[in-house]
Amino acid sequence: MTQKFDVVVIGAGPGGYVAAIKAAQLGLKTACIEKYQDKDGKVALGGTCLNVGCIPSKALLDSSYKYHEAHEGFKVHGIEAKGVTIDVPQMVARKNTIIKNLTGGVAGLFKSNGVTLLEGHGKLLAGKKVEVTALDGSVQVVEAENVILASGSRPVDIPPAPVDQDVIVDSTGALEFQAVPKKLGVIGAGVIGLELGSVWARLGAEVTVLEAMDKFLAAADEQISKEALKILSKQGLDIRLGARVTGSEVKKKQVTVTFTDATGEQKLTFDKLIVAVGRRPVTTNLLAADSGVTLDERGFIFVNDQCETSVPGVYAIGDVVRGAMLAHKASEEGVMVAERIKGHKAQMNYDLVPSVIYTHPEIAWVGKTEQQLKAEGVEINVGTFPFAASGRAMAANDTAGLVKVIADAKTDRVLGVHVIGPSAAELVQQGAIGMEFGTSAEDLGMMVFSHPTLSEALHEAALAVNGHAIHIANRKKR
Repeated sequence: MTQKFDVVVIGAGPGGYVAAIKAAQLGLKTACIEKYQDKDGKVALGGTCLNVGCIPSKALLDSSYKYHEAHEGFKVHGIEAKGVTIDVPQMVARKNTIIKNLTGGVAGLFKSNGVTLLEGHGKLLAGKKVEVTALDGSVQVVEAENVILASGSRPVDIPPAPVDQDVIVDSTGALEFQAVPKKLGVIGAGVIGLELGSVWARLGAEVTVLEAMDKFLAAADEQISKEALKILSKQGLDIRLGARVTGSEVKKKQVTVTFTDATGEQKLTFDKLIVAVGRRPVTTNLLAADSGVTLDERGFIFVNDQCETSVPGVYAIGDVVRGAMLAHKASEEGVMVAERIKGHKAQMNYDLVPSVIYTHPEIAWVGKTEQQLKAEGVEINVGTFPFAASGRAMAANDTAGLVKVIADAKTDRVLGVHVIGPSAAELVQQGAIGMEFGTSAEDLGMMVFSHPTLSEALHEAALAVNGHAIHIANRKKR
């Protein structure tokens, strides 16, 4: 007998598993299909984010920063640390333990919320039927009132540097190095490239980042991206802009990369090469030809602002649809869709999805950049505050970077908060909360911020918007 569900979710990443849990909490009979297997051959929940993305990379970033601090940062505090070494296999093993705990946690949440886990590959058929091919090859078809497609994304491959997961690796392979490479190449100066490059640079690798674009972090506010380039270069990342990779050759466990830049053709040899040029949606064998769901010209599933596809009752969320490929965006889309299936009028605010790069210092932003607003012809006032003037940052010996608040010149409404510096993600989130409630720069300036905190930098930047900063000299009005 065919199993019937109110909601069937294909994919158990941060979009899919959250959608499934929320749907079950709303009283809907829910199943979630997942095929990803861990190293032991067991189905693991959490998708790319938990298994080979956000969480493992943060574990390595934190481990590597602690090592870097012991080597470079303790002396100023009067702490002498001699003979500090890094055990890379132990660092990677710790990362794997964290993954296991979290993926097991999601499985526990499925059980406690009554979500049925179907192990295998899910494929949408016509009439909201879903074919599930189990790991042993057996096939069953389940019926659903509603289907949520949350199949995620995978790293983009490039012909000039084919990944072998040995010498040339993608973001997944870069989390598994068992030793620090002497010379490391990274293709792509985006979020993933900078984070993974930072991990191994802190542990002693000589890192060169090859970025095809002439602009560094083009999506970020220009003032922030210029500061980021300066700081990361000072940290030892050799970032080459306008560098287009044309070929690679692996010989004797080394790879020679050919690329062109403003000076012509160049060659560099590395012990390892990370390819981090972006991600693409996973739609392989996801949709039957007669499913009715359409893809756009870039291969993403076409949806409207409510994540509805071209088939009534079929939704798609996360990396497989338009918008930023971010775990938190996927999760909130999952919640919105579950609520809408239940009949609630849920809506997501796509204007306030924060972005974060977990280098040190962190880089984060929410809302619009100065260049976007100028291009739109919006008159703005800008306030900035450097962490060099923050007592808390000084006490922590972590003074690189700044906070930038952008407000509408006519209404004083905050339109963007941009931070490079310690705890940037947390400070930007404070800005996002205020912006969600339509805050003005004056509102933020009138709030009491505890002292001494890093968040005071946000307070001062908000005050600076209208020339009222206390702890730095204000710009004179022209």
